[in-house]
Amino acid sequence: MPRPHKRRWISSWPGAEFFKPRGVPLAGLEVSQLGFDEYEAMRLHDIEGFDQTQGAEEMKVSRATFGRILASAHKKVAEALTFGRAIRIEGGNYQFPPGRGIGQGRGGGRGGGRGRGGGRGGNIRGDRLYL
Repeated sequence: MPRPHKRRWISSWPGAEFFKPRGVPLAGLEVSQLGFDEYEAMRLHDIEGFDQTQGAEEMKVSRATFGRILASAHKKVAEALTFGRAIRIEGGNYQFPPGRGIGQGRGGGRGGGRGRGGGRGGNIRGDRLYL
């Protein structure tokens, strides 16, 4: 039996959780799912300029795991751009650091942001977070 996945720490919430090509009806699009941990890895590496070791420390995972998360995120985004797919940011195995709430002002520290179906923290439905 494989060992359970370690929760990845994320400290930022995306500005939007759904992206799609302009002028294309949603009904005719495939949707690629990007986990919150994948979003955070891309944010740390590509926006904040962290190298993989720094990003891994920030997310509380090994450098190799950070590299795999980042590679998976880059592939999903590249495929969505190449093939005209929508991107939905949701799910993943994540938590927010203690005392940081759910980042960027959403919830003001309530809930702990344990991801979908965690039983503790917020539930995400559509583009809203319910605490």
